[in-house]
Amino acid sequence: MPEPLLEVRALDARYGDFQALFAVSMTVAPGDIVAVIGANGAGKSTLLNSIAGLLRSRRDAIVFEGQPIGDAAANTVVARGIALVPEGRRLFPSLSVEENLLIGGQSGRPGHWNLQRIYELFPILAERRTQPSTSLSGGQQQMVAIGRALMSNPRLLLCDEISLGLAPIVIRDIYASLPAIAKQGAALMIVEQDIMQALKVAHRVYCLQKGRVVLQGPVGAVGRDEISAAYFGV
Repeated sequence: MPEPLLEVRALDARYGDFQALFAVSMTVAPGDIVAVIGANGAGKSTLLNSIAGLLRSRRDAIVFEGQPIGDAAANTVVARGIALVPEGRRLFPSLSVEENLLIGGQSGRPGHWNLQRIYELFPILAERRTQPSTSLSGGQQQMVAIGRALMSNPRLLLCDEISLGLAPIVIRDIYASLPAIAKQGAALMIVEQDIMQALKVAHRVYCLQKGRVVLQGPVGAVGRDEISAAYFGV
């Protein structure tokens, strides 16, 4: 078996006195697509923020490529090869599409992804490259957010609710791009409330409930009834 790309080891996470995650453990293999599902408040975004270095944790609670990074700052995590597509996209409104993308490449990590390849993945962005990022549709803005993260040439791409607020046809197009991203060597962790959409592309699934992992396994080995019971806690 190959060494895991990412290991989360009994991760606890707090916001002040409030504990959001309780001993969460999971692994992501190289080239893997992992879906993390759960209802609102389950701890999904907290998990991604912890991995991305936005929320500090115990040093050995997060291990990436064999190195503990739980207490590393976000810029260090990006330089090591983890990129986050945040919920709500969080583009820079004063910058153009291309300027937002170029910011993603500031870490200088070598790899497959550059402006040309982002435009090949999302051709509409090439047409809109000089426009303000916030003048685009919601789906196009999500493409910019994904492209910005890819410009750092990550080994692991974290995607937080990338379908939120988008029309079904737009969601379909964005999800169609994910296998192509994985084919270039990046593993993906997808946090999503649209369970069926996530499971169409994922290899493994973890379900969180109230900050705890309540179900995990290969997508083909976990039944819909099991997922529904874990998701709703019944």
